[in-house]
Amino acid sequence: MKPLKIVAVSAGLSVPSSTRLLADRLAAAARQRVADDSSRAVEVRVVELRDLATDIAHNMVTGFPSPALGEAVEAVAEADGLIAVTPIFTASYSGLFKSFFDVLDNTALTGKPVLIAATGGTARHSLALEHALRPLFAYLRAVVVPTAVYAASEDWGTGGSGPGGALTERIERAAGELAALALGRAATAPATEPADDPYDVVPFAEQLAALRTD
Repeated sequence: MKPLKIVAVSAGLSVPSSTRLLADRLAAAARQRVADDSSRAVEVRVVELRDLATDIAHNMVTGFPSPALGEAVEAVAEADGLIAVTPIFTASYSGLFKSFFDVLDNTALTGKPVLIAATGGTARHSLALEHALRPLFAYLRAVVVPTAVYAASEDWGTGGSGPGGALTERIERAAGELAALALGRAATAPATEPADDPYDVVPFAEQLAALRTD
């Protein structure tokens, strides 16, 4: 059985980054929930958009991805579950975050379970998850999990990010939802290439030969 693939996309710009920290926390929680709920092995990859910023800009202009960007795009397309985390700038997702999803094929996320998350300076920006991120992924025909996770600066400096804290509870709930959807999607995926369609159109030359032998 192939490992379940979970990819986290982080659009954090600083080093270290609270956006990357949240992506790592969510990915670790999703991995643990899959392990708790099944015997399926899990592969987790984090795509750091900061390292691909120039490649994304070039792709927007030329239409051709670099090898590094192409590999990241392929990883997202092949993922069984996606975690998408952005900092909130001017009450919405960052330009880097949006540009990455703009260069994806518009069918790459169809039916894919996606957990949306964001970081920001204050709790007032948490509504960006609902008015910006959720509509974006709905437009891309992804299956967005019910629980979105927002982490303000104050969440990291209090007990909220520790065991039993409010942020930890949101992370665990969202990760559980993603794991359940990803496991369900993987279970229903075809194990092999589909068989030849018996109703495929027979080439005209073969039809003509058959008529001549009737």
